[in-house]
Amino acid sequence: MGEQTAKINNWVLGLTGGIGCGKTAVSNMFEELGITVVDADIIAREVVEPNSEGLNAITTHFGKDILLPDGTLNRTALRTKIFTNDAEKEWLNALLHPLIRIKILADLNGATSPYVVLVAPLLFENNLDKYCDHTLLIDVPTSVQITRTAKRDNTTIEQVKSIIAAQMSRENKQQKADDILNNDRNLSLVRTEVVDLHKSYLQYALHSKTKSH
Repeated sequence: MGEQTAKINNWVLGLTGGIGCGKTAVSNMFEELGITVVDADIIAREVVEPNSEGLNAITTHFGKDILLPDGTLNRTALRTKIFTNDAEKEWLNALLHPLIRIKILADLNGATSPYVVLVAPLLFENNLDKYCDHTLLIDVPTSVQITRTAKRDNTTIEQVKSIIAAQMSRENKQQKADDILNNDRNLSLVRTEVVDLHKSYLQYALHSKTKSH
């Protein structure tokens, strides 16, 4: 249980939002301002790279046919195996979630910028917000999520709707978040607001450091 109560020595902003809300565009803006971004989705891919503990365990469990010819994980095959099998899904989550959390915590602690941003689509759903000092929701209307994602991922509107339905509702996220950024407008307006938020977060981080000394 050590990782559950892990102490993070940096001030952490949790950045979240539903599919198609433009989290990457906003997190890129924070990076341009010199802030380290830790992306939970990228880490989730890193823990199943070839020769990783995660991929070795998956291969042992499911067999070599879970790999593509180049030795990387066949995500489509894995999704098919766990989609209708709750026991296999639970096994996979029990394997990967601790590996992902350990890497997230290491990266959050390793950041040297004034504060660090943790980007996670399921920040609230997976209780990652407990590692954050403050949370920012990137928000767009559900209709915008649907059209953006269907166009970007070349999927059907029905598929996008089912993904949205599986995530925490927009209203619940709005209630949980400390700040809400409207990303359904011109990017220059969004960037201006990000700069303003950044100034506030610098102050919060500075204040928390002086308080802890």
